[in-house]
Amino acid sequence: MRRWRGPGSPCPSSHAEYARSVPSWSEIEQAEPEFAARVRRLLDAGRHKTIATLRADGSPRISGIECEFADGDLRFGSMTGARKGADLERDPRFALHGPTFHPVKGKENEWPGEAKVAGRAVPVGPVTPAGDDGPDGNLFSADITEVVITGLDAAATKLVVESWTPERGLRRVERD
Repeated sequence: MRRWRGPGSPCPSSHAEYARSVPSWSEIEQAEPEFAARVRRLLDAGRHKTIATLRADGSPRISGIECEFADGDLRFGSMTGARKGADLERDPRFALHGPTFHPVKGKENEWPGEAKVAGRAVPVGPVTPAGDDGPDGNLFSADITEVVITGLDAAATKLVVESWTPERGLRRVERD
């Protein structure tokens, strides 16, 4: 697995250096297969997700988005002229939140939780290959710096936060 030295370490000086230092989705699947499978199920549970990007002035922007897992990568697109695409071209940092489903009262222990992924968006080409019919736009692949599942324990009495980063691996925290 590629390793990034993490927050506080010198920022990689080039995209090529950065790309060697963070994992793709397939590397997370290799490192933590059960956790990655649960994250993927949660992200695939609904079509619409939410992505946070950074505007030119540094303030956050929240946008709706769809994503897919393809060829070992987590990918998402932006239509031509969309502000989120311009945000990602300027500052590739993003946070992706999967579809949200609320726990059902009395069945809280059945709630699957929510998944979140953070990282940097790397442009990989057009959404629709040249010559094909389809939407215009840019396709991005996620270089992943953090993956999180927030859920409840089996008794539904504690909040459980499972998080993975390349520098520390998988961690589980329970909160009352």
